[in-house]
Formats: sequence, C-alpha cells, structure tokens
Amino acid sequence: MSTKLENFKKSQQRTDLPEIHTGDTIRVFQKMKEGDKERTQVFEGLVIAKKHGQGQSSTITVRKVVSEIGVEKIFPLHSPAIEKIEVVKRERARRAKLYYLREAKGKRGKLKREKFAQAKVPEATTPEQTPESLEVKPQ
Repeated sequence: MSTKLENFKKSQQRTDLPEIHTGDTIRVFQKMKEGDKERTQVFEGLVIAKKHGQGQSSTITVRKVVSEIGVEKIFPLHSPAIEKIEVVKRERARRAKLYYLREAKGKRGKLKREKFAQAKVPEATTPEQTPESLEVKPQ
C-alpha cells in the first residue's frame, strides 16, 4: 500500500523547479482562474522561509513590500497552479528563516549580494599597459 502512495507522490512532484534558497529574490508565475478565463499573475519578492523539506508538501514564504505595506504569500512548490519560478537575484542569508525582515527598515533590512559570476581572467597586457607605465609619477 505504501509503495502505491509513494509512486503517486513521485508522479505529482515537479522536476522543473530551480534551486531556491532563503534570501533569493524570485518571480513566481501563478495561474489565476477568474470565471471562465485563466490568466497568469506574477509575484516577485524575497524568500524569507522554506519549510517541509523537498517533499510533496514543501512550501516557500515570499515577501514583498507594496506602498510601505508588507505582503507575504505562501506557495506550495509542487502545486499545479504554479507555472514556473525564476530566480532573479541571489543574496547571502546567514539564517534559515528571515522573519526579522518584517520589522527591519533601511540598512538593517538589506542582505549581502552573492556573486554569481566567476573571477575574471586578466587579459593580456599590451606594451603601453605595462606595470611601469601604470604607476603614478610624482610631479
């Protein structure tokens, strides 16, 4: 009996989700049904919590500030109502839950930006860009 349940849960899980961490700014595309029409609504905000692991019931809490009012939404990751999730920006969070950002204002409410790009390889120096020519000469 439990193998049938596990197989069903695995068939319902999504495989197209990006790697999401606390501190990421993400864009969630959610299907909204209004009467007989269906449209896509985009919610962009900061992931302040990730709960229930990687399983079928895993959720993320996304927060954004609109007109000085904080708005939070809880999204089930494996819901069929979610079309896709995009990671816009990745910031370094030193905690698993960022609930302190609810009250934080100004500089205290900022996270440090994580570097996506790899270190730049220096280009070959031309004769006019030798280290001696780049030195500051006293006048």
